[in-house]
Amino acid sequence: MHKLGISIYPEHSTWEKDVAYMEKASRLGFSRIFTCLLSVTKPKEEIIEEFSRFVHKAHELGFEVAADTAPFVFEHLGATPEDLSIFHEIGLDIIRLDGHFDDRLDVLITRNPYGIKIEFNGSSDANVASLIKHGADPNNVIICHNFYPEPYSGLSYDVFANFNANWNQLGLHTAAFVSSHAKDTYGPWPVFAGLPTLEMHRNLPISVQVRHLLATEMIDDILIGNAIADESELEEMAAVDLTKTTVTIDLVDDLSNTEKEIIFDFAHTGRTDASEYYIRSSWPRVKYKGCSIPPRAYENDCFQRGDVVLVNDNLEHYRGELEVILKPIPNDGQRTFVGHIPKEEMIILDEMEKHPDHVFWIYSGKINYSLSFWQGPKAFFS
Repeated sequence: MHKLGISIYPEHSTWEKDVAYMEKASRLGFSRIFTCLLSVTKPKEEIIEEFSRFVHKAHELGFEVAADTAPFVFEHLGATPEDLSIFHEIGLDIIRLDGHFDDRLDVLITRNPYGIKIEFNGSSDANVASLIKHGADPNNVIICHNFYPEPYSGLSYDVFANFNANWNQLGLHTAAFVSSHAKDTYGPWPVFAGLPTLEMHRNLPISVQVRHLLATEMIDDILIGNAIADESELEEMAAVDLTKTTVTIDLVDDLSNTEKEIIFDFAHTGRTDASEYYIRSSWPRVKYKGCSIPPRAYENDCFQRGDVVLVNDNLEHYRGELEVILKPIPNDGQRTFVGHIPKEEMIILDEMEKHPDHVFWIYSGKINYSLSFWQGPKAFFS
């Protein structure tokens, strides 16, 4: 089950602002909070008091809280891998280890008596498989990637995928960060240009970032790295169906009722005998084999990657099949162009291409999850 999360950095904010932010996110179904102890330079007693208050409030609102730590944080707070009582006193659910101790101590920390989960850095070779082999409690081991405040420093897709292949093979729960584009957001450090895990996400709308991570089928939980995101961004994330891969399409005007029914009223299923040229949803042609789908003039000689088409009356045997184009094919009059996936979402189509037989849904333009989301001629694939 996927979870959505926010980040809170109490040393850079006020109690009132943080509580208001947590309350908004909680109302929208967010259930994780990330915070950072690496950047906090206050005396031990102040840290314990401030973070205990914050974590207690977060728990009241239904959040679980993870704090980024390292060996020097343990030393400052008087904690050790054998003694996590200070973190238990604060109320932390998860301790993220940005840095390690040694193999013996990294094993011991996962076997703490408080049930605190230990979150290893997913963007590095954390030797987790060896730790589990040598006695680390796999039930207390989870994974969270880094975020990257410096432009062009975020993970490449291939590096991200390679790390996740390891975590997924071990069956470990994973998390990664997306970035808000709200004005005056901040992270734990003064260097800041957004806080995504993947560099390709840095300038994308937050909904696209979230839906792309879901489409990769590599990540369980998705957290906003910077604070404080706009309420509209929280709403966009909350409106995403976390159980599906979704992509929007820009639709043509004047679709017929039959075309709308094919696009919007089907749980579309691609085929295991996949074509390299398009993802095929063949079931609609069974229901609509007796219905006319007249050809519509289309000015381009070829259909391009990201185009969405319906087979029309000129190819009667396949009439009604919905296809998402992967490679250019000639416009021979047998397919009707009904829309196109926006450029910024082609990375989601890349993931759909890897799983052509997965089910996808298409929704009409206005989705109402108790809030208004995406107005205009848009549709959703899943």
